[in-house]
Amino acid sequence: MGDLEIRPATTDDVPAIVAMLADDPLGAQRESPDDLTPYLTAMERLRADPNQHLVVAVREERVVGTLQLTIIPGLSRRGTTRSVIEGVRIHADERGGGLGSLMMEWAIDTSRREGCHLVQLTSDNTRTDAHRFYERLGFTASHVGFKLAL
Repeated sequence: MGDLEIRPATTDDVPAIVAMLADDPLGAQRESPDDLTPYLTAMERLRADPNQHLVVAVREERVVGTLQLTIIPGLSRRGTTRSVIEGVRIHADERGGGLGSLMMEWAIDTSRREGCHLVQLTSDNTRTDAHRFYERLGFTASHVGFKLAL
């Protein structure tokens, strides 16, 4: 993958992250790259929480991927700590080259180091390519997810 670094995201990375979040049909409907104020507020909350890992993949000083890893201690499953992977995005001109797999490997390895025994994620029903990608990595579609907009 060449000169690639996966590192914690900074405030300076927010515009590039938001642009990737908005760069698909679903994201275009729910993201607002023209107003970064709510994203910058969220970034401060993420930075203050040690269980949140918002990372970017950087190649040649350009943000080309991102994901958020959340560590969740819990009582179920005999007190198992789990992680949740959210907001996985790869820049359009980097897709299909293995970067997504590298980022997921990073998330899984970090989850292990954090003592997690389970990694979970959700994916919109319409993202069939993403579903195949996650299944290739060993994830199984074992649950039905529900959301309630507030």
